[in-house]
Amino acid sequence: MILHNKTLLITGGTSGVGYELVRQLAPHNQILVIARAGPRLDMLERDFPGLQTYAADLSEPTILSGLCQTIVGEHPQIDALINNAAMQFEPCFLDKDFLYASIKQEITLNFTAVCALCYLLLPALLQANSPGRIININSGLALAPKTQSAVYCATKAALNSFSQSLNYQLEHTPVRVLQAFLPLVDTPMTEGRGKAKLSVKQAAQAIIRGIERDKTVNDIGKVRLLRLLHNLWPQLAKKIMKGH
Repeated sequence: MILHNKTLLITGGTSGVGYELVRQLAPHNQILVIARAGPRLDMLERDFPGLQTYAADLSEPTILSGLCQTIVGEHPQIDALINNAAMQFEPCFLDKDFLYASIKQEITLNFTAVCALCYLLLPALLQANSPGRIININSGLALAPKTQSAVYCATKAALNSFSQSLNYQLEHTPVRVLQAFLPLVDTPMTEGRGKAKLSVKQAAQAIIRGIERDKTVNDIGKVRLLRLLHNLWPQLAKKIMKGH
């Protein structure tokens, strides 16, 4: 896909990798962003006057149908949907500060909302002038989970399976589903965790290269090694990621 003069919808574009994707793609494309209302969305609108934003909390499933109806009504042709928004809670189930409500929040934002957006925006993707693309931003944790953030890891594994199955369903259409598997990236979500993180600039550049090359599976940074280990020595990969 040549990312020029395209209509691109990005979720969670107000910080981290999402913001950097907007920054790199906005100069030559029409960018639509779905993100929570608040100061960060206001700042995004000030930084990029040409983009169009939709203030919405994707962890609230009841708003998705109406939201997508509005978007498709205003943009009947969308070239690419980039599902980037996600949240991760660190506490384990045995921790006193674990919040029961976080289970629903994580599953809804990280997985349910992605499924809903793919379905509800598919008509616009099918009407795109160029072959439409769905890009699901995934994680190396989809291949092997860590001890903490069990629900987050599960949503990423589910996203991997969903993306593959949806590709099977769409193989007789011009729409394809691509995945970008990220290592630990230096974002607000990962603050205080891990070392040798990939910068958001590097992550966004690698995601964009994968879209341009139409890579169904785009392993970025250390995920390439993780997948190799997972294929050759799955127990070693699991052991490494367990304490990651």
